Amino acid sequence: MNILHRNIQSSHRTHAAIAAVLLFVASFFMLSCDNEDDSFPVYPINRPNALVTVKPDNSGMRFMMQLDDSTTINAVNIQKAPYDKEVRAFVSFRMLTPPDKRRHYDVYVNWMDSILTKPMSAYVEAGQPAAYGEDPVEILREWTVVEDGYLTIHFRTQWAANNTPHIVRLAPTDNTTPYDLTFYHDAQGVKGGYWGDGIVAFRLNDLPDTNGKTVEMTLRWTSFGGKKSTTFKYTTRKGSTQIEGLCYAASGQFEKAIR
Repeated sequence: MNILHRNIQSSHRTHAAIAAVLLFVASFFMLSCDNEDDSFPVYPINRPNALVTVKPDNSGMRFMMQLDDSTTINAVNIQKAPYDKEVRAFVSFRMLTPPDKRRHYDVYVNWMDSILTKPMSAYVEAGQPAAYGEDPVEILREWTVVEDGYLTIHFRTQWAANNTPHIVRLAPTDNTTPYDLTFYHDAQGVKGGYWGDGIVAFRLNDLPDTNGKTVEMTLRWTSFGGKKSTTFKYTTRKGSTQIEGLCYAASGQFEKAIR
């Protein structure tokens, strides 16, 4: 992840002990109470309060942030585009425009942290899924979403202390059903280890255009309990409604050893 800090000093992430993890999880549920105006909600500055698409313009000098399919936010304190290409990113921000029926808001960005953003992979021949990896993961609800032309997947698995990179891919499950997709995970030989989270956003521009129609998208993966799947309502460059099949769990530490 590339980190852009505007209001707080960046610090090096280290592996936390159990007590620190518990404190981390607890802090997620705490909201700041120093703002009595309900029109401007305040969130802990060390936690992201949104997942956005950062979209630089053609000059690379200015940018916009897509909050969902119909809402954009503008960072009043950042003039130059922080990235030279479109990426998905966590952002911690403070609203400057009162929430209402508007679809564009001015915000003050505390910090921004890009996540791994990559294209889909080609279909892997039947009977050869091991070519992409079938190591188990659990997919979590918290940041898993289809919106703005991306499928963002928040997953949990076991990691090695030596930072062995995990390879993740999204590919069609077969050649006949374009909206049936499989999430592949290659732990590169890592067995056991400590539990940690990963997050990746896949561009869906290789999928056929739904031409404004809503279709059912199926996501499949190998979990620690066996094969699992879930479904989304998907429209090209639109959002989704998740139906069932994902785990409820608070975020853990996001790992950087992911490709």
